[in-house]
Amino acid sequence: MREFTGKHMAGVMVAGFGIVVAVNFYMASLATNGFGGVVVENSYVASQKYNGWLAEAERQEATGWQLDASRTADGLVVVETQNAPETATLTAIARHPLGHKTTRTLAFTRQDDGRFVADQPLDAGRWTLRMTLSDGDRKRVVEAPLP
Repeated sequence: MREFTGKHMAGVMVAGFGIVVAVNFYMASLATNGFGGVVVENSYVASQKYNGWLAEAERQEATGWQLDASRTADGLVVVETQNAPETATLTAIARHPLGHKTTRTLAFTRQDDGRFVADQPLDAGRWTLRMTLSDGDRKRVVEAPLP
């Protein structure tokens, strides 16, 4: 059996701390590339608008319109509505939850059965849809995940 010297101990210490530092840098890069951290630009201004946002949400809820989004096998987004007037139009903004992909604006065509089908497919992956159903001056905005 060989003798354990100071050089061996130094090697063990350098290797051990090297692994810890490498893992820390890797985790820090994942954290900084995953989420920018900005929910609102100015929290004070957002707090001043909060009651207005609540009132707008109540007006939208009063319409009684419901939206449910899904995706077909070929990537087209299909939105089923309930209680929406036949003259309503739908638009949506699709964004990746962590900002890795470009934000896309989707246009929809209303089908005979009342469903809305997007004019272009969405790439595979997780998306968040911000759907706006409008009929004249009434509208309903719903934000929902699209797996």
